[in-house]
Parts: sequence; C-alpha cells; structure tokens
Amino acid sequence: MKPTTCFAPAHILLPSEQVPLEQWGCIACDQFTSDRSYWQRAEETAAGSPSTLNLILPEVYLEDGDADARVEKIHATMQDYAKNVLTRAVDGFIYVERTEQSGRVRQGLVGRVDLEAYSYRRGEKCTVRPSECTVESRIPPRMKVRTGAALETPHIMMLADDPDCTLIEPIAAHKDSLPKVYEGELMLGGGHVAGWAVEDPALIAQIENALTVLGSQEEFDKKYPDATRRDPLTLAVGDGNHSLATAKACWEELKKTLTPEQAENHPARWCLAEVCNVHSPAIEIEPIHRVLFNVDCATVLLSLITWSDSNMAGCCFGGSKKQPFTLAGPHMANVLSFEDPTEPLTVGTIDDFISDYIERHPEAKVDYVHDEPAVRALCKQGAVAFLMPPFAKSDLFRGVVMGGVLPRKTFSMGHAEEKRYYIECRKITE
Repeated sequence: MKPTTCFAPAHILLPSEQVPLEQWGCIACDQFTSDRSYWQRAEETAAGSPSTLNLILPEVYLEDGDADARVEKIHATMQDYAKNVLTRAVDGFIYVERTEQSGRVRQGLVGRVDLEAYSYRRGEKCTVRPSECTVESRIPPRMKVRTGAALETPHIMMLADDPDCTLIEPIAAHKDSLPKVYEGELMLGGGHVAGWAVEDPALIAQIENALTVLGSQEEFDKKYPDATRRDPLTLAVGDGNHSLATAKACWEELKKTLTPEQAENHPARWCLAEVCNVHSPAIEIEPIHRVLFNVDCATVLLSLITWSDSNMAGCCFGGSKKQPFTLAGPHMANVLSFEDPTEPLTVGTIDDFISDYIERHPEAKVDYVHDEPAVRALCKQGAVAFLMPPFAKSDLFRGVVMGGVLPRKTFSMGHAEEKRYYIECRKITE
C-alpha cells in the first residue's frame, strides 16, 4: 500500500534483546573525523558483539585506501545480521526518547521518508528539503556503502515546524501503553536512549493526519505569510543531510532499472529517519566551527585582513560589528568582526574566506567541528580555528523556506555524543 504522507510507517528491524545496546548502537559515521582514537575505542567497546559499527564506514578512514575492502566486509555483515541478528521487527513507527547531557529529553519518531518527496538540489519543489548546501563530492563514498547494501541504519534527524505540538508529543502521552523495544546506555558517553513501538492503527492514523496538516498549503501560508516561495514544506533535514542525499542519489540510479510499477513500492524508495519537533526545548541548535590544519596562525590572520580589504568586508578587531567571531590558534585567540560581510550569516562570510585561502594554499585542510572544547584542543595541537557565534533556532526553518539553503555545516543539533546513534535497521532490497 502506498503511504499517504512523505513520512510513513515502516517495517523496522531490531536486534535480539540479548544484544547489549551499549555495543549495538554506534555514533554517526561523519563524527570525530579528525579523531581516530574515538573510533578505536568504539571498536574496543563493540568487540565480541554484533554492532551497527560493523554496518558503516567511518569517514575518518576514507583516505586510508582500503575503502573497497571495508565496503565488501560491510555488505557481508549486513547479510549475516539480516539472517541471524535482526530477529525483531516493528511495523509502524518507533517513539524515541534520548536523554541529553543537560538532562532534557529529546523526543522523536522513527519512520521512513519518501525519497520521491525530497531533493537535495536547490530550488526544486518538494515537501522534504535539505537545510544546508549539499557537497556532492561527499556523496560517492557513501554511495559505495549503500549501493548493493541489504540494510540501512539511520542517523538522519528530520525537523518538523510544529509549534502546536501535534505530531510527536501526543504519542509521548501514550508511551506507558506502548511496548518498549529497547532501553539503555549508548557507547562512549552517548547517554541514555529508549524506544517504544507505535503499531496501533489509530495512533498511526493520528501521526499521518498531523503530517498532512503540517504539510498543507493553508498551514504553510499561515506560518510564512512573507515567503516568496509558496511551495509547502513538511520536513527539513536537521542532521544527516548528506546521508539522505546519498539515499536519494542511489534511488535515482536504481529507479532507471525499474518499471513504474516496480518503483512504486520498492523498499529503496524510502529512507529510515527520525523526526523531531524543532520547537522542542530539547532541540539545541549549535554553531559548527571551522578548523584549519597545516597552517600558521599569523599567516591566516594576515590573509584574512588582506581578503577582507579586497572584498570590502570591513574586518576589524573586537566584536562590535555585524558579524563577530573568534580566531584562535596555538598561542592566541582574538575576537574579530565584519562590518560589511559578504554573506548574510557569519559562517557564510568565513566560508568565503576559507575557500579563497585554500585555493591559494592547497596544503591547508579544513574540518568542521561543533564542540568548542574539541576545537580548543585541536588549536593547542597546532590548528587554527574560526569559532562561530551562536546560531538562532528560528533562522533554520525560515532560512530554508525563504528560498534557499544555509551554508554547509552551519549548525549542529547538540553535542557530538548527542547525535542520533545507529540503532534501527530496515531492508532496502527486495
């Protein structure tokens, strides 16, 4: 049966109750990309037990030259887990509660996103949209993992603009009557997580009705009366933009080999994800900082001033101008700001500079880190960082609605350890 909304119930697979959650759940593949020690500790933690760590390719290893061998092993592990490990299933949604470091509880619903309702290409009319620019060079390595894969496991988090709390919160009110399908601690400081099966047809219908209203033209016009783009928006990608883009790219390639009838209900048409309410107090939107490697701090500062003069951006010391930020190196940290920035957001102006700098200094490398203590630690090791100012939650949906996307890696939802962990699985082959 064809789903009626862009986010639908799914046949969700879970491991046997005997598999420890702390070993099974694993952080997203694009975290700790400059910290091999984290992934070594993860391997040690997962050792001796089935783990979603064995179903992913951490991006820290992408330049090691053994990606093909790793992918082959991942695909074999998927086949094994599908037969011998994933022995439980939920037909519907999973209601999730994740306890954050602050003690607040983040609520979400895991289901499947219709890739036919989504595009990562800017300007296309669709009800599911990215929140940031997609870097298409990041898609092919991930496609190698998904192409030919028997399973998917999601770290994607979608956001609904639901100020009246119609979608997720009513399900939370019923959780005591729902079967709990997992609960426990996540590895390496990931905190506590619990999930409940939502299989009651009445609750599923309630979720679908709420989504229909949220995605209606009437509701959209009420929220965004000044929007120049009038296409209704149901969901925006909060985290995992490139993973969802990869699923879309794989689906478009596969679809070429299918008849229209086959494409209508092929499992690869959908992608598993968790939806959260952007208005939840537990949803924290934090800036992602820029870290440069193989550079000298004084040279970067001089280049920044030169670039600013050339672009009339008005960079000066102190945070009194329109776009303040901090430039930090091994032995210094200075607050600066732009008076006449080149982009609407600080992160965009900084990205303009970094792009120009790397073009002139190809030995320089950039990474995107959202945890400030981690950034400071990298600076002590010789890196140079641009620390971004706070990112306003209200800017996210409005930025997507008002005709475009935000600069890549503009924001992060919570600390690295609070990212969605891989837990649930779904078959994507027939």
